[in-house]
Amino acid sequence: MKRLLNVVALLLMVCGALVPTAVGQSAGQEAVIRKVLQSQVDAWNRHDLEDFMAGYWNSPDLTFFSGGTETQGWQSTLDRYRKKYQSAGAEMGKLEFSGLQIEMLGPKAAFVRGKFLLTLSDGKQPHGLFTLIFREFSEGWRIVHDHSSGE
Repeated sequence: MKRLLNVVALLLMVCGALVPTAVGQSAGQEAVIRKVLQSQVDAWNRHDLEDFMAGYWNSPDLTFFSGGTETQGWQSTLDRYRKKYQSAGAEMGKLEFSGLQIEMLGPKAAFVRGKFLLTLSDGKQPHGLFTLIFREFSEGWRIVHDHSSGE
C-alpha cells in the first residue's frame, strides 16, 4: 500500500510539473502568432503586399474566403490583394487588428479570431471580422485558411 501511495504521489508530481510547461508553451506560441499578425499589419501599412503575404502558407492549398468568394492558393490570394488594393484607383489605407483571440487547437495548430479596420484617405473605414487557422511549419507559423467578412 505504501508503495502504491508513493507511485501515485510521483505521478501527481510529474503531471503537475507538465501543466505549467504546456501552459508556457501555449503562451509562447500565442506570442509568436501575434508577432506574425503584427508583421502583417506593419507590411500592409508600408504597402508591401509581398511581405504581408509572408504570414500566409505559400501553398496552392491555402484558402481565403471573402465576400462570398473562395480564393485557392497563395499566388491567387496575392493576385486578389493586388487587384483589390493596388490597382488603378485602389488604396491600401492604414490597417489595424483588434480583439485578437487565439485558441490553440494542438501543439502545431491555432484558431484566431479578430477584427480589422482599414482607414482610407477619404475618411472611409471599411471594417469587419476574420477567423484564421494557423499551422506551424519548419519556417514558422503561417495562416492556412482566412475567412474575412467586412462592411
